[in-house]
Amino acid sequence: MANILIVDDSRTSRRVLRDMLEKHGHVIVDEATNGQEGFDDYGKLNPDIVTMDITMPVMDGIESLKLIHKAYPESKVIMITAAGQNEKVKEALENGATEFITKPLDEDKVISAIEKVMKK
Repeated sequence: MANILIVDDSRTSRRVLRDMLEKHGHVIVDEATNGQEGFDDYGKLNPDIVTMDITMPVMDGIESLKLIHKAYPESKVIMITAAGQNEKVKEALENGATEFITKPLDEDKVISAIEKVMKK
């Protein structure tokens, strides 16, 4: 099982993700509400995996991903995106994202992405 940091400005999305992941035995080490908090928490907590929303206030997910990947090249970040954000997905993958999931969140797809990333 993985230690996971959830980064999303939506309380509902964080709760849904937490419920899905904990149900499958994963541990949520923390929840951050923007990309800056996500970067700061990564350094403190060193999670196995980060789930990172793309669109957030203060610092978006792409900028946070860039900082995390530069400081921690071994990081595993799964980007979460709304449908239709293909350019953002491409940019995220070019900047070190390990995987991506689209909203609305589907439990099978979320767990599948986590398992895929854990094997890398």
